[in-house]
Amino acid sequence: MNVFRIAADMAHLLAIIILLLKIWKSRSCSGISARSQILFAIVFTARYLDLFTTYISLYNTFMKITFLVATYATVYFIFFKFRSTYMRESDTFRVELLIIPSAILAFLINHDYAPFELLWTFSIYLEAVAILPQLFLLQSTGSAEVITAHYLFALGSYRGLYILNWIYRYYTEEYFDPIVVVAGIVQTVLYADFFYLYVTRVVQTRKGMELPI
Repeated sequence: MNVFRIAADMAHLLAIIILLLKIWKSRSCSGISARSQILFAIVFTARYLDLFTTYISLYNTFMKITFLVATYATVYFIFFKFRSTYMRESDTFRVELLIIPSAILAFLINHDYAPFELLWTFSIYLEAVAILPQLFLLQSTGSAEVITAHYLFALGSYRGLYILNWIYRYYTEEYFDPIVVVAGIVQTVLYADFFYLYVTRVVQTRKGMELPI
């Protein structure tokens, strides 16, 4: 494990903490796409089913459990605890357009047809596009709370740091996984426009204000 991998995991963890704190402190899920959170829940469930069969390290196990619990907690907050604040009318992205192609692609392009391998591959493809409902929600509403923008920036940073991790591993370990790399690049590209908006507007916006999209 290298510094880029650890930094990426910490950025991912930070993104989840920011999101949960935003929801809990404001007592509101406004601006959060439940559909993206459901997709992330599917991603982590499919990817981390090996928790019951494979032990890698305490760190690995802790991060897997943390991502699973935090994501399902977010879904619970949106649909139960603070459901009256959920922007259901704006969160309309058709997630089946992401789930079905990801599943088909996992069967067509993978390393192995073992069940866990197929689930892992499916999770990689789905994670690459899971943020689309959230970005679609921001576009449809025309603005985002600054704290939501911080969440998305941290999430995008996590993927960007993973690209550095893959570059580092390629030169130090001769490791290259085209499935992971291509999916990661696609995911990072989806954040590109948002990164530009974040740098040019959010850093100049006071906390609590909204960011025009």
